[in-house]
Amino acid sequence: MDTHVITHLYDSYDEAARVVAALEAHGIAYERISIVANSHTARDAAGAPAEPTAGPAGASLGTLLGGGAGLLAGLGALAIPGVGPVVAAGWLIATLTGAGAGAGVGGLLGSLLHAGIHEDHAHLYAEGVRRGATLVSVQASAVDDAGIEDVMGSPHRLAPAALRRSYESEGWSSHGTTTDPLSANEVATARSRLRSV
Repeated sequence: MDTHVITHLYDSYDEAARVVAALEAHGIAYERISIVANSHTARDAAGAPAEPTAGPAGASLGTLLGGGAGLLAGLGALAIPGVGPVVAAGWLIATLTGAGAGAGVGGLLGSLLHAGIHEDHAHLYAEGVRRGATLVSVQASAVDDAGIEDVMGSPHRLAPAALRRSYESEGWSSHGTTTDPLSANEVATARSRLRSV
């Protein structure tokens, strides 16, 4: 089966987790779904710390942040160059950690490019996670495209063109793995701007 990737950013971890649960309820196997959130965003959702480790952590973080079954049960914390500490689960993490080579090999940008995401969108998605948005990606086939897009629809889904205009108005042009991560306060400020995008 020929597959491609459908990816969207959401303005909150809670909404992205709802989308993941809806995808699983729609019959999409959790092995085909990924979620990546800035740990400051996920910490706000859980009301508890989400500390990065050298690689994916155990299911306890997933249970805290989203449930005891499916994709969200496997959430782990790690640090990604150019993004900072994140919580993440799913197939994208295998490319992110380079098959055991250590956390963040190539960064989120490299993982998105490797997954076939167009370069312009990959830069935007990586920067979105850095600034507090939550990314959900699904490996899809032409057969289930329409259904996946319907399930991923949400008033909290960020429009890429509007998000790009917002970032560019601040002088941003592209994401880099040498970009400094944002502090919790900076992420909170960036997330407040997402609501107006």
